[in-house]
Amino acid sequence: MAKNILVCDDAAFMRMMIKDILIKNGYNVSGEAENGVKAVEKYNEVKPDLVLMDITMPEMDGIEALKKIKECDPSATVIMCSAMGQQAMVIESIQAGAKDFIVKPFQADRVLEAVKKVVG
Repeated sequence: MAKNILVCDDAAFMRMMIKDILIKNGYNVSGEAENGVKAVEKYNEVKPDLVLMDITMPEMDGIEALKKIKECDPSATVIMCSAMGQQAMVIESIQAGAKDFIVKPFQADRVLEAVKKVVG
């Protein structure tokens, strides 16, 4: 069965790129969110197997959204994404419960490797 993935990024072209990689490799994109507030709402609505979450987003950043999702569902699986040079945020997101971290710009194989590692 295809895994359901929620893609959260404030940049529409990044969401499109990630969706493209996932769909071409047999995953199902069950939703999208352009900010942290929408990410939390969408998570509770679609209950995906995995969330790919950007750190830097408007209204609520990815780390805050990660914490809120984990409050609602401690077993939530989240992979954080962000630009280079944000090591402190990487550490903070892992401490908040993220399973992995992908650095932008994305390499398709790195995205797939992370997804396979956490949801199979």
